[in-house]
Amino acid sequence: MNISNVTRTLSTTIVCIATFAIPGLGQDAARCTPEAEDANKIIARRFYEQVWFTNNPEFVDEVFAPSYIAHDIGDVKGVKEPASMQKEIAGFLWDNGNMSGSIDFQIADCDLVATRWQWRFQATSLMFKILGGREQVPIINVFRFENGKVVEVWNHRHDIDTPMGNVKFVKGLGVGLIPAIIFFGLSLLLWRKLRKLKNADA
Repeated sequence: MNISNVTRTLSTTIVCIATFAIPGLGQDAARCTPEAEDANKIIARRFYEQVWFTNNPEFVDEVFAPSYIAHDIGDVKGVKEPASMQKEIAGFLWDNGNMSGSIDFQIADCDLVATRWQWRFQATSLMFKILGGREQVPIINVFRFENGKVVEVWNHRHDIDTPMGNVKFVKGLGVGLIPAIIFFGLSLLLWRKLRKLKNADA
């Protein structure tokens, strides 16, 4: 047995011992394989195809754990939600419009899968037609998987492309404009008082 064979055998032995001796090391290695990453990407892709591009909200149960941690825009940060929440949201939108979309690309890193996709919505109810009618929104979701189920979600929506972006713009405009109007009104009153005093002295 030459030196290279001895070194290879010794390295393999050390890896095997470490895998069984260190808790979680074997699982970490398993979840970071290309095969595991590809499997998670397929699950994530089927979620969009079945729930958002096809009216099949019940498919959520095949993808999500009974509860998961949500990180969304606004105040939703690290909030525990039931999987039924995903079904309710999708079901509500399907009841008020027709949805479709496409997946731009996916990136996997161990138990994380990032999906950049396009959400398209055509309103059918009067309420949603008034709110905005047809929409197309680019979205990036990051899913964290455990045992083939999604247990954590990061949601990033490009709401500036939707009527929601207009609402935020108007809200921000109001926050800045209202104090300016008040300040202008007070300044005008003060100017009139000073003008009256000046005329009285004359």
